[in-house]
Amino acid sequence: MLRNLLPVIVMLAGIVGVSTANAHGPSRLKVSESVTINAPADKVWKTVGAFDSLSWLPPVTKVEMESGNPTEKGAVRVVYVGDQSVTEEIKRYNPDAMMLKYKIIKENTALLPVTNYQSTIKVKAEGDKSIVTWKAGFYRGYPNNDPPENLNDATATSAITGLYKAGLDNLKAEMEK
Repeated sequence: MLRNLLPVIVMLAGIVGVSTANAHGPSRLKVSESVTINAPADKVWKTVGAFDSLSWLPPVTKVEMESGNPTEKGAVRVVYVGDQSVTEEIKRYNPDAMMLKYKIIKENTALLPVTNYQSTIKVKAEGDKSIVTWKAGFYRGYPNNDPPENLNDATATSAITGLYKAGLDNLKAEMEK
């Protein structure tokens, strides 16, 4: 019986192998930005770790908590830029390590041209200074081949890099006042 099935299994394996080899989609993109701030890490973390506020991030006009405690895994916030928004959820919150990991659970590629976005922001004490590192992994806004220019890899990477640089620069300015 098994001998009779062997040619079928080999044929199916070949078909699956060929279709898998020819399949291609977008690659996961990554961005990481850091800034050194002349302020104590505890002070910086108090601002960065506040999941219910993004007052330091220039384009954000409002943050509304949708559910949960803003210092616990599973908390959900809606982040607005004008009348556009994305919804984000805490995946990990560790105040002792001054680390917050979150992901976008309701995307808006018109606002942020990415999908499957997950980010980590961390504050590290360096003497009386702080190093803030903000990194993300994501896919471009268009999941198929031949994306339009506004949803391609370069646009997605540029949007996140620009957002992170503007945010970290503004955070530095606010913390060093």
